[in-house]
This record gives sequence, C-alpha cells and structure tokens, in this order.
Amino acid sequence: MSGRRADPGVPPSTGDGEGGDALPWVHSGNMGLLVDQYQFTMLRAYHAEGMLGQAVFSLFVRRLPPERNYLLACGLDTVLGVLEQLHFPDDALAHLASVEGFDESFLGWLSELRFRGDVWAVPEGTPVFANEPILEVRASLPEAQVVETLVMNQIHLQTVLASKASRVKAAAGERGVVDFGLRRMHGTDAGLKSARAFHIAGVDATSNVLAGRVYGVPVTGTMAHSYVQAHEGEMEAFRAFMRVFPETVLLVDTYDTLEGVRTVVRLARELGDDFRVRGVRLDSGDLDALARASREILDAAGLEDLRILASGGLDEWSIRELVRAGAPIDGFGVGTGMGVAADAPSLDIAYKLTEYEGEGRLKLSPEKPILPGRKQIFRVEEEERAVRDVLAGEGEHHRGRPLLRQVMSAGERTESGREGLDVARDRAAEELSRLPEPLLELESADSAFPVEVSPELRERQRRAADRAAEGRAG
Repeated sequence: MSGRRADPGVPPSTGDGEGGDALPWVHSGNMGLLVDQYQFTMLRAYHAEGMLGQAVFSLFVRRLPPERNYLLACGLDTVLGVLEQLHFPDDALAHLASVEGFDESFLGWLSELRFRGDVWAVPEGTPVFANEPILEVRASLPEAQVVETLVMNQIHLQTVLASKASRVKAAAGERGVVDFGLRRMHGTDAGLKSARAFHIAGVDATSNVLAGRVYGVPVTGTMAHSYVQAHEGEMEAFRAFMRVFPETVLLVDTYDTLEGVRTVVRLARELGDDFRVRGVRLDSGDLDALARASREILDAAGLEDLRILASGGLDEWSIRELVRAGAPIDGFGVGTGMGVAADAPSLDIAYKLTEYEGEGRLKLSPEKPILPGRKQIFRVEEEERAVRDVLAGEGEHHRGRPLLRQVMSAGERTESGREGLDVARDRAAEELSRLPEPLLELESADSAFPVEVSPELRERQRRAADRAAEGRAG
C-alpha cells in the first residue's frame, strides 16, 4: 500500500461560531489555532525578546499505565502531515487580532511562520517504554513550541488505541478481529484515527467507511438488528438480505439465537446450491455456550464451512477467556472496549524542551525528570529477542539497534517519513514478536522491560541540572 496522508482535505467553513452554517471540523485552514492559549502567549513573548534560536523538544511517556507492559508507538504520519500544513491564514490572524496583546508586528511575523525544522521518531508500530522519546523535534523555538498541543494530541490518541488493539489481537490469536467501535468513540477525529491505529496493531478490518476511503483499511459490515426488526419475521429478513448480498454473514440473535441459527439451516435447505452465506454472528448472551450449540446445529446440517463470529461488549480479557475455553468462534467484532481503551484511556505523555541554542535544558522536579538534548534509543537483542534498551545522547554509539530515525528535514519528509500504512503494520507484528514473552501477556509483568540510561547521558543531565540550579540562584 502506498503512503497516504493522514487527513482528507476539508474546505474551510463559511460561518463562525454556533448557530451558523459551519460544521466545526478541524481542517488545514484552522488547525493552527488548535493549540492551548499559552502557546500563543509564549510565542508573542519569544517574538518580543528575539528568542528565535534552535530548540529541541522531546515527546515521551513518563510512566506506563499499570495495565500496559509496553506501548505501541503510533500517530507519526498524522503529525508529519500537520507539520507540513502548518500555517496561519487571514481568518486565523483576524481572530488573534481580537485578543489583547497580539499586536500587528507579532501577527505579521506569525503569518509567515511555517514549520521548517527536523524531526526524529521511532517508526510507527515500534514498542516503546517509559521515558523513551517517541519523537524529538529540532526547530526554531517558536516553531517547535507552537506545535506542542497538536503533536501531543495525535501521538497520544493513536498510541493509546494501538496499544489497546495489540492486546485484543494478541488475545484473539489466529482468529480475526474487526473494529466495531466508531459509534461510541470520543468524536469524529478519534473515530477516524482509531481505525488507522487498529490496523497498525494488527486488527483485520473496520466497520468505518471513511477510514476505508482515507487509509485503505479493509472495511466490512452486514446488518443490524433493526434490519431484522423492520421485517415481519426473521426468515423474511434473511431471504431479502441474501437476495442483495448472497455471501453475507447473518445476525441471528435478534429474537432467539439458536432459533435464528435453525432459520439459517432452513434457508440452506431451501436454496440448495444457491445458498452462499458465509457465516452467522452472535451478539449477546453466553457466547461460549451459544457458539458451541450453534456449531452443533450447523455441522449437523452439513454447514461445517459456515463461520461463527461473535460481538457484544468484548475486550481482550473476554476474548482470551473464550479462546482458552475452546469456544468455536472464528472471529470477533470489538467495539467500545477497544475504541476508547477503557482500562487505560490516557497516558502521562509530555513534550518538553531539552535543549536551547546548544545547551541542555531540564526541570529540577524529582517527580518529572527530563534527559537533556537529542537522544537515541538502542534496542539490544539476543537470539532475536529484545533484552533491554539503552537510552543515550546524540552521537553516542552503543550495542544494539538504533530506533530513532530522521523522518523530517527542514520541514520536508525524508524517505523514512513516507512509509505506507502496511509497512507500519508489518513492523508492529515483527517487533512485538521480538519482545520477551511476559510482556505479551495481558497481566502486568513481574518486572518492567529494562531501559538503561547511558553514563554519558546521565552526566549531561547532571551538568544541565547544575546550570539550572545556578541560574535559579542567580
């Protein structure tokens, strides 16, 4: 699959505020305003002070949620698309002109601002751990500062969802998983980007039609209970649907699940060689018991090839239980639990200044340490299994495979920043297979994956801390 840009173009709206004709979508014409207000107040101050030197910002997760043994990095392609399109058109500037403190000189400068910096990142689909940089930005201080909110928002969302989906897929094993979560996700952007993250994590298909159009993710779907309810009876509904979609999957639990399966058997006998239904879907009740009983009914009727799919409130734990019990289920439709990452919906993610004009910068808070400067992660492997990571400073060389790649140079994507979606999907499968087995279990591992900070980077941190303490004292 060729690389696709993460966001479809949406024309700027013609109205403003509530009550007009505008739909309040985020698009390339207004996304520059999708920032926290303090980004602009800091930019205004930087402009006034002439602080336009080169800065490095690092994005990382301080600690993993207790429910996660690893995170699956995701969202980079979206971020690069945002950086490529960053600008402040006239209507955005007009809005800022109405805000006290944003004078004509500042707004004129802002009108010319574009992202012309460099970005290093771990490729999408790479497992990462606490305090490891998912990406680092080197650009002028205003350029790197103003994108903080957007970068955090997109990496956070997609990493949360990809990490959840990888657990669901691991629980399902060789059985298929389909994303059914769109209707209960937290808004349209999450609903679209989630399908992308799920695909990278190994989910087989989505019900989301727009995701199919934008990303090329496989789309699937058949019928809802309302279709059956709209007809006089289940037999009539199944007959009518099969005339239009003969190779469908029939939803059998609208009234009585096992009677629905028997209705499918009657239709098979009625149609003979013209019966081409591929399977049945169970959406409620004791899925283990119903799947076993359904399998017996179908097999007794000579319909051994019909697949049994299950949905309805599933997550990785319930899927694992069904798989371990040997329930004859061939695939799972997973909705809300995966779509909102219900057990770990947020990460302690941070985007912090680590260098300005060649000097390492950090905070002195013991609760929130920062490692100064540009960094590299070296993944050490033995017998094709990851055994530890070494977090080092720029220019260091260590045993292991370097993970951070340059994906943007002077505001333009490098070759590494143009990967197709399926490249990230294949990488995720390969990288996850290299993790230690305990990390792939659903339960929290007894010990975290080792991440060592190199002595040289520790020394850089100490020197930066000394300078910060001197500056505070002065």
